[in-house]
Amino acid sequence: MLVFRIPLVITFFLFTAALGILICLLRPFNPDNTRIFANIYSKYGLKLLGIKLIIESFSFKKEHTAVYVVNHQDNLDLFVCGAVVPYRTVTVGKKSLKYLPLFGQLYWLAGNIFIDRKNSDKSAKTLDNSTLALQKENTSIWVFAEGTRNRGNNILPFKSGAFRMAIEAQVPVIPICVSSYKKNLQLNQLNSGSVRINELPAIPTQGLTLSDTNELREKCWSIMKDEIKRLDQETYKT
Repeated sequence: MLVFRIPLVITFFLFTAALGILICLLRPFNPDNTRIFANIYSKYGLKLLGIKLIIESFSFKKEHTAVYVVNHQDNLDLFVCGAVVPYRTVTVGKKSLKYLPLFGQLYWLAGNIFIDRKNSDKSAKTLDNSTLALQKENTSIWVFAEGTRNRGNNILPFKSGAFRMAIEAQVPVIPICVSSYKKNLQLNQLNSGSVRINELPAIPTQGLTLSDTNELREKCWSIMKDEIKRLDQETYKT
């Protein structure tokens, strides 16, 4: 099945990126570009992949500004998480994404944020600019807080950047949990399986200072770890 599925998904991926570039040229860096094309990738990509997405809970509030923290597994995140990207939300991605043919250009024109993990000074400056966007532009930030893909294994320790941004901007952290692909999907089957995704209650940051960053990070990590375990158990039952 993969012999037929992979070429279809790649063709769809590149075609959508090319179309997206043309549209984004008409409205470059609009914070809602990411949501529009993430939704397209998700809606049709999941069908091509034979994946059933179960959204347990998610709130699409236009007026809500937050830092969304999500567990990061692999390239399937684009198709799975794309279904629930909120209004006026941009993502933080590694700098190397900009060199991907077509998709890198779409990612940039959609207003997303590139971070150079090899240069801590540049990374810090980028996060400072992201904090300003949270404070002044009514724009939310979507962050894979592990900083790298966990390949569907246990959730990795979180980096501090997302939580520093949330505290400095005094906006809530909203955990988004996705069940494990590795444990529940078989992409070589016609029906590959199910993935569950759930939004947890917002963690407020009002009154917190940067000295609370580590505590906030560990609190978020702990509740997400427990929720992902529950999602995996529920998905396995189905």
